Amino acid sequence: MIDSHFIKTDKYISNNVSRETLGELEEFTNSILHKNKSINLISKSTEKSIKTRHILDSAQTIDFVDNNDIKVCTDLGSGAGLPGIVLGILMKPKKPLFKVVFYEKSYHKSIFLKEMTKKFNLNSEIYQKDIFSEKNLHTDVIISRAFKPLPIIFKIAKKNFRNFKYIILFLGKSRKKILQEALKIWKFDYEEKKSLTSNESIIIKISNLEKKNE
Repeated sequence: MIDSHFIKTDKYISNNVSRETLGELEEFTNSILHKNKSINLISKSTEKSIKTRHILDSAQTIDFVDNNDIKVCTDLGSGAGLPGIVLGILMKPKKPLFKVVFYEKSYHKSIFLKEMTKKFNLNSEIYQKDIFSEKNLHTDVIISRAFKPLPIIFKIAKKNFRNFKYIILFLGKSRKKILQEALKIWKFDYEEKKSLTSNESIIIKISNLEKKNE
C-alpha cells in the first residue's frame, strides 16, 4: 500500500494505485491551492482540509463511474475540476480513452481547467458556456458537485441532453426530503452510497429518469 494520508483515509482506492496517480492527485491539490490565491476555486475555509473535503470527496464517485458502459462523463459547473479532474486522473491508467467533458461558464475557471487537463494529459473537452443554453448533448454520465439543486439538474438532463445513462449527485442531510419531493414529479431508479467524507451525505446514482405524466 502507498504510505500516504490520502490512501489511508479511504477504502475505495485499491492497493494497486500507482505512485504516479497519487503524485498527480497531490500535484492537482497544490495547483488548486496556488490558483486559489488569485481566483476563488474553493472556499478559503476548506483549504486546510482540501484532501478530504474536495479531493477524496470527488474521488469516491469512482465507484459509480468505473464501469464498462461508461466512456464519457460530463461535469456540470465544473469550477476547480471537482470531481471531473480527479476522476480523469484516476481513470487514466484504467481506461485511457475515458473522456471528461467540462461545462464552466467562468472564463478564469475554464482557463484553469484547460491548464489542468493539459498538465495531466487527460482526454477532455472544456466548454466555457452556459449549460442552460446548450442543446442535444450526448454523454454516458452527468455528474455535478455543488452546482445546482437536484430539481434543476434533472431539468437540465432532460431538456439539454439528448442521451445520458446516469446522473451522479452529492446529497446532504436533507437528502430524504429532496428525494421524496423529486419522486412526486419524476420517476427514476437510484443507487446510493454513504459518503466517506461526511456522515450526513451520500453519493447517488440515478437512472431511467422520466417526468411523470408525460
